[in-house]
Amino acid sequence: MTFSCTIPAVPTVQRDDEDVRITRWDFVPGAATGWHLHGSPYFVVMLIGGVLRVHDGQTVSERTLVQGQTYDRPAGVEHDVMNGSPHPIAFVEIEIKRPSAVPF
Repeated sequence: MTFSCTIPAVPTVQRDDEDVRITRWDFVPGAATGWHLHGSPYFVVMLIGGVLRVHDGQTVSERTLVQGQTYDRPAGVEHDVMNGSPHPIAFVEIEIKRPSAVPF
């Protein structure tokens, strides 16, 4: 259910309260997050583009994303994410814990 990887991606939590969790993820080539579950819907904003290799427990898919590109996913997603690029990549992940409480 996870990538065979000895290099962890590096999370830097920038905000974590009852409303939202914002985490910057930095990946050297081949680094992975490890298997995890998203209990809240979330958004990702690519800081350094590259290939995200995603293991969903059954299959592995690859998605090439460019700097500034975004995507979102619903709560309940379980996966492991690996940098499939030959260079470092980074993104910011924004998890919305209480959508009605987040000021916009």
